[in-house]
Amino acid sequence: MSSALTSLPALLSPLFTIILPVFGLIFAGYGCRKLNKLGPAAASELNRFVVYLALPALLFDIMAKTPWSMLDQPAFIAAFGIGSAVIFVLTLVVRLMQSRHLSDASIDGLNAAYPNTGFVGLPLCLLAFGKESLAPAVIATIMTVCVLFAVAIVLIELGLQTEKHIGATLTRVAKSLAKNPLLIAPLAGALLSGSGARVPEGAEALLKLLGGAASPCALVALGLFLGAKGEARDTKTTSALVALKLIAQPLLTWWLAFHLFGLPPLWAKTAVILSALPTGTGPFMLAEFYRREGGVTSSTILFSTVLSLVTVTVCLTAML
Repeated sequence: MSSALTSLPALLSPLFTIILPVFGLIFAGYGCRKLNKLGPAAASELNRFVVYLALPALLFDIMAKTPWSMLDQPAFIAAFGIGSAVIFVLTLVVRLMQSRHLSDASIDGLNAAYPNTGFVGLPLCLLAFGKESLAPAVIATIMTVCVLFAVAIVLIELGLQTEKHIGATLTRVAKSLAKNPLLIAPLAGALLSGSGARVPEGAEALLKLLGGAASPCALVALGLFLGAKGEARDTKTTSALVALKLIAQPLLTWWLAFHLFGLPPLWAKTAVILSALPTGTGPFMLAEFYRREGGVTSSTILFSTVLSLVTVTVCLTAML
């Protein structure tokens, strides 16, 4: 215990170093909007760049480089996946019972269950647990940004359809999904990985340039949205979503990882830390892309990121 406490201060400084750029990018967008350096359409247009170019490139690159054999970790996938799924479904059901539209309820489900595994999780796990934790961190990232994201997109598309006949509704949903780059890109990357082929060097450089812009641009777009005037804030809903994300999800994942599935210590600790991360930018991207109300989503991302400095520190203290 004493060695863990001794090593904790050495870890907290890098933790702040990882989190602070997130705030910096958000406030850069916020300042540009408040000073009117970027106009009212900037958040939406920047987000469209992320959805149509940057994020698909990132998702394709991740899946193309991930051997299918690496994903053969059923216990870890179950522990992390069930933890995310329970929080997502619980939030979705509660919001639907509160007469929330299916599309908005799906985004709220992401707000409560979508950890920032890519921007914060990967470097944090590397610092806390070493290179051995990168494998579970990559699996968790794929599950979050590909699987959970895809489920939310399907539900949003279902909610947006106005056809009364179930056959016509499913046909329109299928057509919309078939044209969605956020679903096509990871599927194409997975197929490429399974075929054993490699991305050509020039194409790989292009993917890295575009993919590297996804998180920074999404965070700047979030700041632009927060800087817009007249956006109502639902404090009660935001507080509930933040509590689900930062407290309920890691506690549930802890029980699943350590007690139900009995994961090896490193994999169990990594699952808990990743589930304890603040809400990523994915829900905001979808809220903006589908023109849904974004006040709750933006507030949840911001406040969960701020409060995660405390909650993630507590988790690290318990895990080290």
